Amino acid sequence: MLLHSVNLCNLAFYVFMVFIATLGLWDVFFGFEENKCSMSYMFEYPEYQKIELPKKLAKRYPAYELYLYGEGSYAEEHKILPLTGIPVLFLPGNAGSYKQVRSIGSIALRKAEDIDFKYHFDFFSVNFNEELVALYGGSLQKQTKFVHECIKTILKLYKGQEYAPKSVAIIGHSMGGLVARALLTLTNFKHDLINLLITQATPHIAPVMPLDRFITDFYMTVNNYWILNARQINLTTLSVAGGFRDYQVRSGLTFLPKLSHHTSALSVVSSAVPKTWVSTDHLSIVWCKQLQLTTVRAFFDLIDADTKQITQNSKKKLAVLTHHFIRHPSKHFEENPAIISDLTGTSMWVPVKVSKWTYVAYNESEKIYFTFPLENHRKIYTHVYCQSTIRQGVDLSWKAELLPTIKSLTLRLQDYPSLSHLVVYVPSVHGSKFVVDCEFFKKEARSLQLPVTHLFSFGLSSRKVVINTSGLYYNIELLNFGQIYQAFKINVVSKCSAVKEEITSIYKLHIPWSYEDSLTIAQVPSSTEISVKLHIAQPENDSHVALLKMYTSSDCKYEVSCMFVVRFHGGALPAYVVSSILLAYGGQLYSLFSTGCCLEYATMLDKEAKPYKVDPFVIIIKFLLGYKWFKELWDVLLLPELDAIVLTSQSMCFPLVSLILFLFGTCTAYWSGLLSSACVRLLSSLWLALKRPSELPKDIKMISPDLPFLTIVLIIVSWTTCGALAILLSYLYYVFKIVHLQASLTTFKNNQPVNPKHSRRSEKKSNHHKDSSVHHLRLSANDAEDSLRMHSTVINLLTWIVLLSMPSLIYWLKNLRYYFKLNPDPCKPLAFILIPTMAILGNTYTVSIKSSKLLKTASQFPLPLAVGVIAFGSAHLYRVPCFVFIPLLLHALCNFM
Repeated sequence: MLLHSVNLCNLAFYVFMVFIATLGLWDVFFGFEENKCSMSYMFEYPEYQKIELPKKLAKRYPAYELYLYGEGSYAEEHKILPLTGIPVLFLPGNAGSYKQVRSIGSIALRKAEDIDFKYHFDFFSVNFNEELVALYGGSLQKQTKFVHECIKTILKLYKGQEYAPKSVAIIGHSMGGLVARALLTLTNFKHDLINLLITQATPHIAPVMPLDRFITDFYMTVNNYWILNARQINLTTLSVAGGFRDYQVRSGLTFLPKLSHHTSALSVVSSAVPKTWVSTDHLSIVWCKQLQLTTVRAFFDLIDADTKQITQNSKKKLAVLTHHFIRHPSKHFEENPAIISDLTGTSMWVPVKVSKWTYVAYNESEKIYFTFPLENHRKIYTHVYCQSTIRQGVDLSWKAELLPTIKSLTLRLQDYPSLSHLVVYVPSVHGSKFVVDCEFFKKEARSLQLPVTHLFSFGLSSRKVVINTSGLYYNIELLNFGQIYQAFKINVVSKCSAVKEEITSIYKLHIPWSYEDSLTIAQVPSSTEISVKLHIAQPENDSHVALLKMYTSSDCKYEVSCMFVVRFHGGALPAYVVSSILLAYGGQLYSLFSTGCCLEYATMLDKEAKPYKVDPFVIIIKFLLGYKWFKELWDVLLLPELDAIVLTSQSMCFPLVSLILFLFGTCTAYWSGLLSSACVRLLSSLWLALKRPSELPKDIKMISPDLPFLTIVLIIVSWTTCGALAILLSYLYYVFKIVHLQASLTTFKNNQPVNPKHSRRSEKKSNHHKDSSVHHLRLSANDAEDSLRMHSTVINLLTWIVLLSMPSLIYWLKNLRYYFKLNPDPCKPLAFILIPTMAILGNTYTVSIKSSKLLKTASQFPLPLAVGVIAFGSAHLYRVPCFVFIPLLLHALCNFM
């Protein structure tokens, strides 16, 4: 029925939108590099020793526990407390297990064994019962308070020791990192109880899916506290994001803002971390061997030799984290590195006067110093670049950069006007072969510009640059690339002449305004495809340009091309879907008021779901909020912040985004209507197969005898257990009523005589009886069909309400053995209104409300509410049901007015 009510052009449009959405979803779930993380393994059997908590604490938090991780002899020794190491507390995230601590705990234990336990770390882990805190925020505050008690319990385990710790380091995965930050908001919490915080894939800026107000309130409390107290917070914090493999938490949400120059905060994507260089998904970030090795190295460099605990020196902590996670010069960390080196000795000195030089060393028996005079080179060139394939021993300089296959150094000559020579030191390395390359160049000759293709090229056009010169290093400036919605495929084709051995090229995407670089290694000659996307948009006051740094071979020529691809932005899509359904719903109510019959859902969706009915109002409000007088009036009315402003602050609002999302929302609304209608027909067929054929009701009763009792029972269920459970049961009752009506209509049609004249006379007789009897309405086949059209739209709306309330129901079911009543319950107020509304609507027919005085008003409400859904529900999905129940309530009241 739904397919027949829409024209072919619109159907083709809906199919096309599905195709585009499929491309976007493919980009989210498959448009990233393969998992290159190495699995971390335990060398001995892992053991989790449960730490006994005070009885009052255990009774207050029956679902939570604290464990100490250990392996083998270490685990046996530490069963007898107190402890002697450095405490680290691991906090799992949404549905996370306390056993996830084993990867970093095992690696740290192996590292301690290597230094004969001169220092060692004790890794604790909290069992949050794998709670779904990303779906239900009511337990976040409870988790925070429990972690505070755990910290105090942990520190008591070290009492009486010579080097007893006074604070703990915390590693928080996902929402565990947010809980760690929330500790500082507790009134009785001492900030010096935490000396270091490392978060992994934690959405700091905003929740991924704001499904209840408790999550958004918690975020607001934490972030506002950190903003207002930025100067007082001296906690060194590192946030590590997983990159594009993590489709659960967008990496842009993990970046901690630099609130002031006092803030010791770093944010980095795992693909940019030296010696890691891989993107991780949301779970593998806790076991990725490359990343955990880097983290453990940083932990051991943070130890103060005097206290045998993590240093309290904030500058040193930030320097260590920068060394290991931001820019690694391939040297062990030194707090005060020597700037001047002594070059005296019996080594060989070799002068080099050419501008481009290569040295291949194999099994060198003595040290060699190669000297490059700078006086003449300064007149011709601006920069010098050197690279070496040697990965052990002495590095080129503290300014060098470690890359997967080489170490590189680029110096600007004018920064060193007093230096007379550049010296490259080649150590004596027995049994190893390595290559050192150096060249002088002009910056202008090695910088090329590649304007990226625009949004509406739809991947049909591309742009390219060709590198014909034989240099070692190039910068490709990606012009007009700075927004999150932009996504491109860069293809690098290398062609080499007379290649006798394997040559490696490195392509590094460098984003100067955030630490989210990514590297691609290619064996040349080859054709290499690089996915180019951003996690953080370019700040308005930043003039830097994104770069593709190419570490190339002098024997090869390169061609670089760029093409636009589709990128998925669907977090706000449910709000646009509901907005489109509301517009169609309002159109159906108005058609019932004006013509006496309800039109098809698909027809009204095509007619009423237009972006110009919604978007202009949101744009005008956003514009007016820029004026002080309107903002003051807005605040006086106690209206929440406009979601378009929230999305803009997250760099998720770009030109035409609302229009594009509205089109996708309308498409989704169409297909969801088709699906719900098909499900009703399928269930009605199943009902007819299992039960006796039903008849259309002879008398229409708005309130059946069992309706008040059922409503009271469901309200009691909502009050004593979970509001979402009561909403689901009411929804199932409503669906049952509609399925029964569909089955009755099918039976009626099957029993009708074939003669159409007889059928029309019968219908007229039924309608005449209906008109002449005011108090006893009879339901005709046409009325039943009209009612089913209206009910299919209502089912569509109710389905979205149920879906948005499901997270709290899932949380309640998972914790049922601990708590029978969900507290706090985000769905309870909604359930009290929605239960009687659905009960009445389940017994409502169009014939009983078409003469209602309230119907015209009810048909006018969906339009402003559709605007409200977009204005206030696109970034706060839990508000969407509040806009949906209002027209449903008015629809139900039409039975009485």
